[in-house]
Amino acid sequence: MPLEFTIEAPSNFDLRTAVCGHGWYDLAPFKWNDEARTLDYVFRGEKGKNVSRGTVAQIDGRLVVRLDRSRIERPKVERDVRHILRLDDQMSDFYEVASNVEGTRWASRRGAGRLLRSATVFEDVVKTMCTTNCSWALTRKMVGNLVEKLGEAAGRGAKAFPTPAAMASVDESFYRNEIKAGYRSPYFVELAQRVIVGDLEPESFLTSDLPTPELKAEIKKIKGFGDYAADNLLKLLGRNDGLALDSWLRSRFYQKHNKGKTCPDKKIVKHYAKFGEWQGLMIWCDMTEDWFEKESE
Repeated sequence: MPLEFTIEAPSNFDLRTAVCGHGWYDLAPFKWNDEARTLDYVFRGEKGKNVSRGTVAQIDGRLVVRLDRSRIERPKVERDVRHILRLDDQMSDFYEVASNVEGTRWASRRGAGRLLRSATVFEDVVKTMCTTNCSWALTRKMVGNLVEKLGEAAGRGAKAFPTPAAMASVDESFYRNEIKAGYRSPYFVELAQRVIVGDLEPESFLTSDLPTPELKAEIKKIKGFGDYAADNLLKLLGRNDGLALDSWLRSRFYQKHNKGKTCPDKKIVKHYAKFGEWQGLMIWCDMTEDWFEKESE
């Protein structure tokens, strides 16, 4: 039997803005239908048992969640939806800061900045690793391959993101040949094995009491994680101190704030330093303004 329930959304929440404000919606097992304004995802039950394709829509200010199979516990799915869409993030301080800056006023008006994330930190660690030193097209291909070849079937052709156990069940050559992961291949093997034996607990990053610089140092101990990857993951953990500079953000900054000319990273850092704990989210909303420009006018 299907399962359906509703969740009250924050007063300024817009599903499309929340979903399409971060590229994760383009990575399996997420699937965004822009015409229907629905987000598909494959959810797991408690302790990773059972999977089901689910759809989230927004109707009259409430989020309507529909699952193909009811054998997954509603409380677990609701927690995942709240986590994925950042429904419990306190954004008022950020909106106050953003409303005073030309390039980010749109974010305050639209209730943007709730960067879409996966149901687990483990999934976000793997996806972040898939964004390093490559095009977005290759990122999509690697993540798609991981889901297709190692994910558990959830019906209607959908599959869940692979568990650490599934990722640890194959070797480096599988990642090179089947996933097309290149240099990341041994990193995926090591990551999955560390999680399996309990040497690494990505979910603990969410509740860590460590100051951000110390937590960043811990994250960088994961093979394949440098400053960019660590800062990107930290944003998904709700810590926006770092800029997560990559080639795309740099090129956008050059065009918007430096007359199209390249400049040292220190100039970009200086530009956003005044925003303190919000600087990582400020640069993201500043650089993605034109994604919603026509709608925010």
